[in-house]
Amino acid sequence: MAAVPPHQTLIEALGMAQPPKESRLSLPTASRIPLAGVSGFALGVALGSAHGSQTAALRFRAEHAHKMPTSEAGWYLYHKSKNYHATRGAMREGLRLGSRIGIWAVLAFSLESTIDRCRGQTDMISTICASVTAAGCFSAWNRFSLPAAARSARYGLLFGIGYGGLQDAVSLLKGRPVGYIQSIRKLFKGGAPTSALEA
Repeated sequence: MAAVPPHQTLIEALGMAQPPKESRLSLPTASRIPLAGVSGFALGVALGSAHGSQTAALRFRAEHAHKMPTSEAGWYLYHKSKNYHATRGAMREGLRLGSRIGIWAVLAFSLESTIDRCRGQTDMISTICASVTAAGCFSAWNRFSLPAAARSARYGLLFGIGYGGLQDAVSLLKGRPVGYIQSIRKLFKGGAPTSALEA
């Protein structure tokens, strides 16, 4: 790889820089992908902590059901120990699930950006392709059965349609042309210019 000129950043050298108007949600790719990872990690920590805390507390109660305390001091120590186990379970499960969701979010958003660059267009189609591909990779990684893999693909498709549609709506509100909408307009208008940019 050639040396990067001093006036050019690594992002610009790799061709990942986009004008803000062309970027998804007006966030450059170099900011959007790490932000997706951090958001996925935060969501995973929240969900994993809640689940891990509840599971650890129930496990503690089940393991100590045969020797319940009989004194006030015993109950104090019982609850203190239960809270300790619940906190430890919340931290362990939160970090585990947060890491997993963060990694898969970075994968999905990186795929979306790669598909955008390969197609030369930034629209919902790239988001759908990336979401369904990430869902397929997730299913293969976890060795899901065929019905479970189909369910994951359906969730990926729904996420792609919802999130991609939201991004396209924001793009239209900002005046940026969206590829498939431009194609549909051309089809119904017989190839006439559809915007001031094409005129």
